[in-house]
Amino acid sequence: MVKICCIGAGYVGGPTMAVIAVKCPSIEVAVVDISISRIQAWNSDHLPIYEPGLDEVVKQRRGKNLFFSTDIERHVAEADIVFVSVNTPTKTRGLGAGKAADLTYWESAARMIRQDCRREILSNPEFLAEGTAILDLFNPDRVLIGGRETSDGRKAVETLKSVYAHWVPEDKILCTNLWSAELSKLAANAFLAQRISSVNAMSALCEATGADVAQVAHAIGTDSRIGPKFLKASVGFGGSCFQKDILNLVYICECNGLAEVAGYWKQVIKVNDYQKSRFVNRVVSSMFNTVAGKKVAILGFAFKKDTGDTRETAAIDVCKGLIGDKAHLRIYDPQVSEEQIQRDLALNKFEWDHPAHLQPPAAGADKQVSVVGDAYEAAKGAHAVCVLTEWGEFKGLDYGRIYEGMQKPAFVFDGRNVVDVEKLREIGFIVYSIGKPMDSWLKDMPAVA
Repeated sequence: MVKICCIGAGYVGGPTMAVIAVKCPSIEVAVVDISISRIQAWNSDHLPIYEPGLDEVVKQRRGKNLFFSTDIERHVAEADIVFVSVNTPTKTRGLGAGKAADLTYWESAARMIRQDCRREILSNPEFLAEGTAILDLFNPDRVLIGGRETSDGRKAVETLKSVYAHWVPEDKILCTNLWSAELSKLAANAFLAQRISSVNAMSALCEATGADVAQVAHAIGTDSRIGPKFLKASVGFGGSCFQKDILNLVYICECNGLAEVAGYWKQVIKVNDYQKSRFVNRVVSSMFNTVAGKKVAILGFAFKKDTGDTRETAAIDVCKGLIGDKAHLRIYDPQVSEEQIQRDLALNKFEWDHPAHLQPPAAGADKQVSVVGDAYEAAKGAHAVCVLTEWGEFKGLDYGRIYEGMQKPAFVFDGRNVVDVEKLREIGFIVYSIGKPMDSWLKDMPAVA
């Protein structure tokens, strides 16, 4: 039996190996991690990550040809193929701080693997979208494998290709050299993030002119050369990959003397930061230029729906901005724990464009933030509601009930364009929605600088 070992039992390693185990029952798959609690969770009925469809896939093969273990060295030594799926965050100090990927964990894994035997190195970047990761793995747009252009390198590529060939059509398995595979991953996320920042930049202009960003995006998306995907305006993109990969791309450009190219990609992140600060400024200016002492309901904290992942979520910056203006927040998210929310708001935030600085934690966050069990509890007695994650349940809320329980005037600031703006205005809300024509009230309240 062919044996595969994956080092790293996170958002990528766990789901990927589970699908390989389902599609390749003749292959033994072991997922290993140094975290005892994480491996215990993978072996329990309560998996450590939320991903639609993941529970069923894991339970189908766990204990048969899918195993989760902390015995890293044994499984690496026994494996024919070793995947390394560990965290590579942006460096916060030293050479390349603020841009370069921190390869500490990757190097540690590589050194441990090398002690076993010499292995050929391949690049097999993932292109998963959280919330649809299982569907993406079952039916990928492509699988990319990069290897050295040598006899051993080509042989290794064919070995890995034979695993994916169990369910992925051959024309969707792309084989390249190592650098092409690595840059393809960074470029893919940079292009996707670029589209989001582009439509978010247009959303600001739409608000200034009275245009509707949804109508503009639809008109643009009907052009077959552009297409409709990733043209939905929002409070800003988040997640573990977009910002990190763009910054890494910027660093590689700078190392190769391509300052103008680096500057181009930096702007994608600058617009994303601008969108988040613009949202906070709109909330504050609309509420008589102060939210001090006012209660604000925060609906959604994850960076997108159908995941509990809060890495680089726009909600962190929005919440910190409101806390800094002395607002009292009541936060609800169906998949993010109170512990995670409090941890995110208490951490120093790294400023990518000023690597020597760390943004301090939200002062007073422990006293100004409470995490509650549902949206109605969050909104009770609030002066405003901010929608920061596009969870489906937020579309179907009884906003009449919410309105009755709020302070007046009652505001809704929709950072994901999920609410029915006209319906909420009929109820009595003053509504701000990203890139939409504004209430006459808001038109007379220009955003603070």
